[in-house]
Amino acid sequence: MRSLRRTAAGSAETEVVDRATRRSRRRFARRQWRRRWLAWRYVLVVAVVLALVGFGVYAVYYSSWLAVEDVEVSGAQTVTAGDIRARSGIDDGEPLIRVDLAAAEHRIGSLAVVKTVSVTRQWPHGVLISIQERVPIAVVEIGDQLRGMDEDGVVFRSYKQAPPGLPRVETSIGTTSAALKEAADVISALPQDLSLQVEHVEVRTVDQISLVLKDGRVVIWGSADQSDTKAEVAAQLLATVKAQTYDVSVPSKPTTAP
Repeated sequence: MRSLRRTAAGSAETEVVDRATRRSRRRFARRQWRRRWLAWRYVLVVAVVLALVGFGVYAVYYSSWLAVEDVEVSGAQTVTAGDIRARSGIDDGEPLIRVDLAAAEHRIGSLAVVKTVSVTRQWPHGVLISIQERVPIAVVEIGDQLRGMDEDGVVFRSYKQAPPGLPRVETSIGTTSAALKEAADVISALPQDLSLQVEHVEVRTVDQISLVLKDGRVVIWGSADQSDTKAEVAAQLLATVKAQTYDVSVPSKPTTAP
């Protein structure tokens, strides 16, 4: 009987130990699994991030999903939108992110009529080209051709006939771009009542600029310095003094000649 009791007790103890061992092993296995999962989780996250980045790079740089479908041009007046698009070098189907905006601006800006240009991306499929054209303030005779000149003294277009309302600028051989810029500053500073009397502007050098009026009188202007003051002095002299030549190059000491 005692042997049977000992055997039963031993079996019970063994069963208890086996259950505890199994629980301990299961807990150990779960801890191992958690550790492995924590390690693989970071690997999985990195793999997913790299996959998303790679997909994004492909979608933006190489696919047609974000490609150029429309090139819009604003501000074009004397040049056509088609000419601006052709000059830009931007092709339909080109990935939008790969469009070289600076190169497009440089190519368009090389057109003489273009004063400023801005090229921007319009996501997801567009490009906007905004230009500001030069506006003529005078007509210059260069080599028997009539050319438009803007406020910066830039000669940028040709005319068969001078547009009405624009003063004419006559230059001599060797007239520099600096002299044309100075003449443009003079013309821009003329008040309307005096500008309407001007038949043409003679430009020799930066400080040898004269106004030839429609009635034949001449106003020696000099450079563009103090043009506002010179305009006031010239207007007063023309209205009060009968002469052929009026010199306002030094507005504080104007002179006249019969």
